[in-house]
Amino acid sequence: MATNETVERNSALTLMGDFIALTKPRVMSLLLLSAIAGSFLGAGSMPTLEVIIAVLVGGALASGGAASLNMAYESELDRKMGRTKNRPVAEDRISPITAVIFGLLLNIGAFLVLVVMTNVLAAALAIVGTVLYFGIYTVILKRTTTQNIVLGGAAGAVPPLVGYAAAAGSLDLAAWYLFIIIFFWTPPHFWALAIMIKDDYARADIPMLPVVRGVKHTSIQIMLYTVILSAVTILFGIVSDALGLMYMIGVAVLCVAFFWYAFKLTKEPDRPAAVRLYKYSLLFLALFFVLVMVDSVVA
Repeated sequence: MATNETVERNSALTLMGDFIALTKPRVMSLLLLSAIAGSFLGAGSMPTLEVIIAVLVGGALASGGAASLNMAYESELDRKMGRTKNRPVAEDRISPITAVIFGLLLNIGAFLVLVVMTNVLAAALAIVGTVLYFGIYTVILKRTTTQNIVLGGAAGAVPPLVGYAAAAGSLDLAAWYLFIIIFFWTPPHFWALAIMIKDDYARADIPMLPVVRGVKHTSIQIMLYTVILSAVTILFGIVSDALGLMYMIGVAVLCVAFFWYAFKLTKEPDRPAAVRLYKYSLLFLALFFVLVMVDSVVA
């Protein structure tokens, strides 16, 4: 028979797990990788340990805070979708106001960590990322336009700017190239996901492109953005002094594979092809950041 102490400990662990879930840790991991890649590029080599710690901690707090605000606002929508119905606020395990307070506190913590350990620019950019994701994408764009992902992509493109600013103290063309690459990566990635779960989005009355215009039209748009993404990614290596041959060879291979998966989706506009593209898009971005970090050190 469980003792009161055991029950309380299990309850505390469950609550802790719910608060961790509010931060969307799987999404956070890729955002942190992008921020660290930005710091490598900004430093032109290996960043200092202080910068790496600040970017990881500050980035995690900002990303987690934005995610918590998102869950607080979208709890009703989350209940309608199979992918999100088990989230803490959607299941009333955590109240919306608690999630809001938690999200705000995390963002305050992010600002303080970054401003103390790095600089004001990096701290301010972290808050800008939250404003774009929650204030612009979640509150305004997501429920009003089929271009929600395109316009909202700016939010996910902010973390490398934070990392770059933390290491360099300013933003130059290389930082904005990272921003632009992630901006154009976002539509193919999230439209592939939207194809996979379009019935969920339809039930929640969210005007995602596959729901409103159909899968075939969405696959053509994915192809268009993949071409733009590939061109920008390769151009970055040509114009940047910080990157060398390793980056160029690596991204050429990555872009050809991305193009192939996008092309296959236009020929077979169905869920299996979308799943393959979605999974590859995650691998593409992770390997892109690894190439940026490695070549920043060895180039």
